[in-house]
Amino acid sequence: MEIAWHDAVGTVGVLLIVIAYGGLQFSLMRAESLFYSAINALGATLILVSLVVEFNFPAFLMEAVWLALSAYGIAKAWHGRLGRQKA
Repeated sequence: MEIAWHDAVGTVGVLLIVIAYGGLQFSLMRAESLFYSAINALGATLILVSLVVEFNFPAFLMEAVWLALSAYGIAKAWHGRLGRQKA
């Protein structure tokens, strides 16, 4: 069985999102952390890359929203980190 490049990329994206969610559920990560949001953003981006080859609108919508929310989390975590450094 041969796996197409876009399926491999998308699968890595799914694994990253699942790892982040598992880390959150098992209290290994905090939802407010930069790391958690970054892993989610990278996972969503990789899934979006895979959708360039085989487009699926509901999956695209889900991952675009996931990426936007993760970007917000990154900005919030980064802003908090910068605020702590100035104090």
